[in-house]
Amino acid sequence: QVQLVESGGGLVQAGGSLRLSCAVSGTTFSSIAIGWFRQAPGKPREWVATITTRPSTNYADSVKGRFTISRDNAKNTVFLQMNNLKPEDTAVYYCSSFTAPIPYWGQGTQVTVSS
Repeated sequence: QVQLVESGGGLVQAGGSLRLSCAVSGTTFSSIAIGWFRQAPGKPREWVATITTRPSTNYADSVKGRFTISRDNAKNTVFLQMNNLKPEDTAVYYCSSFTAPIPYWGQGTQVTVSS
């Protein structure tokens, strides 16, 4: 059973930084891609960033240049470094595994950015 556990969320002022972690177990971590997603109140869940096994990275336009996704295969963990946070970044952040036949999701971590 693949499990993902997010941590690192919190309350921060606009312009501040947070680093989220996604600890993965139950699979060969180094062989799967991981994505970060977020969901703000009343809005659909949206994709934020992905890191592949190579690793290569991709970002949503809304976070490009401010967020950095990385992975530590020795720790089975993916990180999301979030800098220059904006109030519109407020959401519950989830990590997900790109595993077949189904993806797995963590429980989410709340990020709140005050203006």
